[in-house]
Amino acid sequence: MERYQAGVRPFAEPAESANDILWTTYRWMSLGLALTGLVAWAVSSSPAALELVVQNRLVFYGLIFGQLGLVLAFSAVAPRVSSLAAAAMFFAYAALTGLTFSVLFLVYTSSSIALTFFVTSGTFAGLSIFGATTKRDLSAIGRFALFALIGLIIASVANIFLASSLLQWITTFAGIVIFAALTAYDTQKLKELYASAGAGGNLALRGALVLYLDFINMFVFLLQLFGRRK
Repeated sequence: MERYQAGVRPFAEPAESANDILWTTYRWMSLGLALTGLVAWAVSSSPAALELVVQNRLVFYGLIFGQLGLVLAFSAVAPRVSSLAAAAMFFAYAALTGLTFSVLFLVYTSSSIALTFFVTSGTFAGLSIFGATTKRDLSAIGRFALFALIGLIIASVANIFLASSLLQWITTFAGIVIFAALTAYDTQKLKELYASAGAGGNLALRGALVLYLDFINMFVFLLQLFGRRK
């Protein structure tokens, strides 16, 4: 898949199996999620930080555009920079996400956020294990999910203006299904890539960002469905 292929080596290093690299990917992803949660909780616990980040729309939307820019920059330069630089960019993105996610603590109860996180963790783990172990080719499912994601983005933007509760429910359920499918598909594609290319080009970190994005998007949609509002 093109989103994974740039900058890899043409052969795997014998000292590190695909499973080893996949576990390294999970560790990077877990550290990124931990940083996101810590930053979100810290900001939500500070009235001054909340006022700066959430109540100042210029800052809040600047952070969102900063996240987008950092993802694009990471995808472009991660294959060529040092592991330290790639890790710094990954954790910077995780921290920025934590800043914007602090708003969730204003909308939902802490207990429902924690419960949804654990539900997401269990769901993600099961789907990722399935993707890593199944012999079935998930390419068709992945392609369908990617096209469906485009439709989801269009519908979500349209609903900003329509404010339809029905469309909101449809996009929420669709988002859960789409990112569930992408979790299994992305894991399978990453494992196949690790088996053929090794860990060059910071592949473990790049894979960690892919799975991190799958996780947090699934979490957000599950929170919309099950989260208890304040």
